[in-house]
Amino acid sequence: MNQYQDFVGMFEQSIRDNWNRDALTDYQGVTLQYHDVARKIEKLHLLFEHAGLQPGDKVALCGRNCAAWASAFFAILGYGAVAVPILHEFKAPQVHDIVNHSDARLLLVGDQIWPTLDAEQMPVLEGIIQLQDYELLVSRSERLTEARENLNRFFGEKYPKFFRPEHVHYRPASDPDALAVLNYTSGTTSKSKGVLIPYRALWSNMFFANQVLGHILKPGMKVISILPLAHMYGMAYELLYEFMSGMHIYFLTRIPSPNIIFKAFGEVKPDLIISVPLIIEKIIKKAVLPKLQTPSMKVLLRLPVISDKICERIRTQLYEAFGGNFYEIIIGGAAFNRDIDALLHRIGFNYTVGYGATECAPIITYNDWKEQQLGSCGKIVPNMELRIDSPDPENVVGEILVRGANVMLGYYKNPEATAAAIDPEGWYHTGDLGLVDEEGNLYIRGRSKNMLLGSSGQNIYPEEIEEKLNTLPYVAECVVIQKNERLYALVYPDTEQAEKDGLDQAMIEAQMEQNRKDLNLMVNNYEQLAGIRIWPEEFEKTPKKSIKRFLYADAEI
Repeated sequence: MNQYQDFVGMFEQSIRDNWNRDALTDYQGVTLQYHDVARKIEKLHLLFEHAGLQPGDKVALCGRNCAAWASAFFAILGYGAVAVPILHEFKAPQVHDIVNHSDARLLLVGDQIWPTLDAEQMPVLEGIIQLQDYELLVSRSERLTEARENLNRFFGEKYPKFFRPEHVHYRPASDPDALAVLNYTSGTTSKSKGVLIPYRALWSNMFFANQVLGHILKPGMKVISILPLAHMYGMAYELLYEFMSGMHIYFLTRIPSPNIIFKAFGEVKPDLIISVPLIIEKIIKKAVLPKLQTPSMKVLLRLPVISDKICERIRTQLYEAFGGNFYEIIIGGAAFNRDIDALLHRIGFNYTVGYGATECAPIITYNDWKEQQLGSCGKIVPNMELRIDSPDPENVVGEILVRGANVMLGYYKNPEATAAAIDPEGWYHTGDLGLVDEEGNLYIRGRSKNMLLGSSGQNIYPEEIEEKLNTLPYVAECVVIQKNERLYALVYPDTEQAEKDGLDQAMIEAQMEQNRKDLNLMVNNYEQLAGIRIWPEEFEKTPKKSIKRFLYADAEI
C-alpha cells in the first residue's frame, strides 16, 4: 500500500495543511480549529499511552454528534486503536451489550448518555471517560487513574514551548486489512451485528469522494452534520471526507427536527448536504405537495409553458430553503419515495440518490446529480464490482452482489453470518434486490428478506406499496405486512396535521379506509390491501431512519 492509501496519513496531513482554519463547530456553541483538534488528539494519545492501551485495542465511543466526539474518533484511529462507535439512541442494555461484545477496554461517553448507563453491567471496561473534558468517570486501573491525574503535566513536559504542526505524527495504517472500526448495525430485519471495517475500506471511500467532489469542495467550505456519526454514512460523508478536505463541519448536537435543520441551513448555508430520505420526504410532503395537489395547480402543471415557470419557482423555493448555496443534496441510507423522486427530477433539482451499506463503509453506487437517472441510485464506484444474481439483470430482479476494496472483513465473533454474507469468491450478498441497465445504472426493488409471495406466487415488494400509501392524506408512515396471504397496512397517522384540520379519531379512521380504496386503484390486484390498522405511535427506526420491519411482522390486525 503506497502513501496515498494511508488513511491515517490523510487526516494527519489535513491537520497540518489547515492548522488555523475552523474545523468543528457545535452549532450555536464552541468552534475548534484544526490545531485545537490536534491538541485534543495529542492529549488523548498521552492518556492512552500512560494507561497502557496498545495498538489494536478497542475503544468504544457513545455520545451525540459534537466536536468532542469527532476529535476522540480521530484520536482513537491515530493511535492505532480500533474505534467502536455506538449510537447514542441505543437503549442502555444495547450499549452494555455492545461494549461487552466488542471487548472494548475504554468507553468515551457523552454527558447526556452517561446517567442512563450502569458501569456494573460493563465489567470488561478498564475505565469510562467523559467526552468533553476527559474526566475519569470510572477507573478500574491504577495506570489509568495516574495517567488522567498527570495528563496536563505529561503534555507540558512533552511540549514545553509550543505545540506546532510538525509535532503531528500519528501511527500509519500500514496494513490495508488492519481493523479500523467495529461498527454495530441496527438493521431493519435483524438484531445488531458487529461489522469489521478495515482501513482499505475507509481509504477507498475517501478516494471515491475525492474523485467526484474534490473539484467542487475546497478548504474552508461548510457542511452540517445531520446524520449520526456512529453510523457509517454520517461518519464517512459528514465527517471524514470533509475533515480531510479542510472543510468546516457544524454539528447540530441535538435531535435534527426539520425546524432546527432549516434554521441551521439558513444560517450556515452549507456547500454540500447529506441526507436520508425521511428528512427530504417530510419537507416535500409538508411544504410542496399540498400546493401541487390543488385542482387549479394540476391543470397548470399540464400546460408546458406555465409548467416550466411553476417548476422553476418550486425549484428556487426549495433551493433557498436548504440554504441556497449547496452543490447538491446526496440522499441515501434507505429507499427514496418514487413520487417525490419524480417531482424533484421534473423540476431539475440538484439532488442525487446513492446506495450503500455499513458492510461497505458505506458507498456502493453514486452518480453526480447532473447525470442521475430517474429511479436509479447511480453506478458502481471505483475499486468495486457489482452484479445482479439474475439470468437477465436488466429485466429480471435479482440480489445485488458487490465485491472490492470497500467490503468489510466480516462480522465480529460471528463466522456463520460472515459466511452467509460473503461467498468464497469475495462477493458480498447485500440482501437487496435490483436491476441494472445497459449503462450500469442500478435500480433497487426492495430487500429480499422483505419480499412477500402472493397467493399465486407473485413477488410482492411491500416498499413499493408503502411508497404510494405514504403520499395519501394524513399518512405519516406505514408498514405493509402479510397475514394469511392477505396484505394489511399499519399506519401511524399525521396527528399534528389531522388536529389542525379538525379531524377526530373516527374521521381519521374513515380517511384511512378511503386511502385504502384509493391505493387499491393504483396497484395490481395481488398488491391490494385488505385493511389498514392505525398504529398508536411512531415506528421504531434504524439510524438511517428505516423502520425496523421485523418488529411489526407479527402485529395483530
